[in-house]
Amino acid sequence: MKLTRCCTLLLFIGLACPSFAQEKLWTETDRQYTIDQLSRTRDELVKETEHLTPAQWDFKESPDRWSIAQIVEHLALWEIIWAREISMGSRSKPQPELNQTARPDSYYSEFIMETNPHVAADIAIPTGFIKGKDNLTFFLSRREQNIAFVKKTDADMRAHFELTGTPNPRNMHQVYIYQWGHVDRHLRQIRKVKSDAKFPK
Repeated sequence: MKLTRCCTLLLFIGLACPSFAQEKLWTETDRQYTIDQLSRTRDELVKETEHLTPAQWDFKESPDRWSIAQIVEHLALWEIIWAREISMGSRSKPQPELNQTARPDSYYSEFIMETNPHVAADIAIPTGFIKGKDNLTFFLSRREQNIAFVKKTDADMRAHFELTGTPNPRNMHQVYIYQWGHVDRHLRQIRKVKSDAKFPK
């Protein structure tokens, strides 16, 4: 009986005193920052593409380059890939100790400004089957779903890591930096396509 009362008392103290509970590494400031950046890049993509004509959507600087339609399809495919990665990572066992060897956030945000060309993963190469503005609709449907998840999740995104064997795995907050930063990179690509002298008027 005494043992039961002691356990009950300790449980009450743990609930009443936040210091007894594990404090989350992913703060509400981190959450809001992620929401703001996902929303900002969504809105900028809409601004850059919403008034394009079919000819402008399909224009290519050269036969080996992507059209704006293909770029946006590529972004939509990555929204699905990011969602799966974050869903799996956030449901895995928390490993906050990995932050001791993880790279800083700045390592991943610098990816946004880095100008070297990247080779798309096979799973994210655009098919070209989706026409014009339908690619934007595809992207927006996935991005809205991803923003909704950020708003409601209780997962500690700085304690959950990618399910990889790499020496410097990313925590889920850093995956989000890659997610919105990836759109920033391709916004620059879209602006380059639109600035081409042969871009349809």
